[in-house]
This record gives sequence, C-alpha cells and structure tokens, in this order.
Amino acid sequence: MHIFLIETTGISLWEMIVKGGWLMIPLFLLSVMAVYIICERYARIGKATRTGAGFTGRVLEVMRRDGKGAAMQECAQREAPVARVLLKGIRYAEIPAADLRMSMENAANAEMASLEKGLSTLGTIANIAPMIGFLGTVMGMIQAFYDMSMAGNNINISLLSNGIYTAMVTTVAGLSVGIVASLGYNALVGRINRIAVEMENASSEFIDALYDLKK
Repeated sequence: MHIFLIETTGISLWEMIVKGGWLMIPLFLLSVMAVYIICERYARIGKATRTGAGFTGRVLEVMRRDGKGAAMQECAQREAPVARVLLKGIRYAEIPAADLRMSMENAANAEMASLEKGLSTLGTIANIAPMIGFLGTVMGMIQAFYDMSMAGNNINISLLSNGIYTAMVTTVAGLSVGIVASLGYNALVGRINRIAVEMENASSEFIDALYDLKK
C-alpha cells in the first residue's frame, strides 16, 4: 500500500523523507544502530547455542572415562557459554560443592553480561525513536499553525503541507524504528533467557553428578 501511495501521488520515497525535516537524520542513525545490534547479537547468540542436546552428559561421560584433561578439551572445543561454564567447573572440581557452585555461577554471570552487550542500547532506541517521531509531529503542527496565522485569510492546503508532512513522516519513521528495535530486543532477550536456563541446568547437573562420583 505504501508503494501505491507513492506512485499515485507522484512523490518519491526520498522526497517524503526530505519533507520529514532534520529529525529524520537522528531517526536514520537510530535505525542503522538498531539493525546493526540486532544482526550482530543474533549471530553472536546463534553461536552460543551450538552445544547440542545432552552436551553436559557427554562431558561427564568423557570425564568419567578419560579424566579431567579430556573433559576440559571437550569443552574447550566448543565456543558456547555452557561449555565455558562447564570448563570452569571441571577446572575447580576438587573444591567444596558450595564454592564450586558459586564459581560456576560467576562464570555464568560473566557469560550473560557478554551476551547482553548492546541490548540496553537497543532498548533505548525502541523507547526514544517513537518519542522523536512524536516530537516531529508537534513541531510539524506548530509549523502548520504558524503558517496559518501568517497567511491570514489566504489559507489553503498547499500552505499547510510542509508542517503536515513533517508531522506525519516523522511519526511514521519514529514508530517504524521503534517497532523494529522493540521486536529485535524481545526476540534477543528470549534467546538469552533460554541460554541462561541451559547454563543453570548444566551447572546443577554437573555438580550433582560430581557429588555422586565423590561418594
């Protein structure tokens, strides 16, 4: 429908952007930042989920069969948070269970901080982009009313077009950027939460199995 409107009115997309005024510049920059963060985090988090089902059980089996060194090598071969948390657990497997659990929790917290890098910026973009759009709406309406006051009795639609264009275009742009950033943020947070659950389950499974071995 957007293309249809452009074709029927004879206004190109670039002309519409220009009519949005200078506020389109920060909205464009925010859109670039949002897309970059979403793509970069999606690729990073995608790599973080490549351990496969039953990875903790395989590591424990290797540890029982071939010892700590082989188990550590098995974890070191995987570029994933779960593998690095288990690696920390294997390295300090001889310490008391309470201390080991805390050590693995610290490792998991560090992995979470790494995965969440940039998400606060993305959330800020999701909140601020619509506000910039609404600011453009207010500025456009102020411009329109100012033009009306200056025109006196010679008011016509073309006289008000600049202010109305600014109001409408910035609103659409701000909401569009905000929606994309919000959807990307929620999708990424959902994937990170699943990884957090995997790390917690892996830590509990490893510590319980290690405790059974020491009996």
